Amino acid sequence: MTVELMATAEHAPHREEFAALYAQVQQFYAQQMRILDADADGGEARWAATFTEDAVVELPLLPAPLRARAGLTHYARAAAERRRRAGSRLHHWVGMLDVRPRPDGTLHTRCSALAHATPPGATSKILYVCVMEDVLVRAHGTWRTAHRRITRDDLA
Repeated sequence: MTVELMATAEHAPHREEFAALYAQVQQFYAQQMRILDADADGGEARWAATFTEDAVVELPLLPAPLRARAGLTHYARAAAERRRRAGSRLHHWVGMLDVRPRPDGTLHTRCSALAHATPPGATSKILYVCVMEDVLVRAHGTWRTAHRRITRDDLA
């Protein structure tokens, strides 16, 4: 456990509760990215459903944030279509996760994220190195992303 994580865990009511919460958040991101990276049609709407209805997503190359699930679905569908035309597979890796519970029950998370593509018959190539900061809220018994801000190292 890193010093940062230990300091965060000390603020939680019990270390065991924080460890369970941390594992839930890791699982949430693993599922969210697995859905995003899936090639199956309809995955875009399932991915958007991991966000709140009124979610806001700030991406570095877009002039304005994406708003609401409909905007997220449209964006993800267009990106998936571009990948299909290019014939490459996209995968995301999330690590170095920091989870900070807030008094209102939300979570502030920050992690590193890598996006890499694998063209047919070629070696994977890292496309982006990002920092992803989220506000997660509990909705219908599961975590949902209410706000996401992504920054990229190459655009800083």
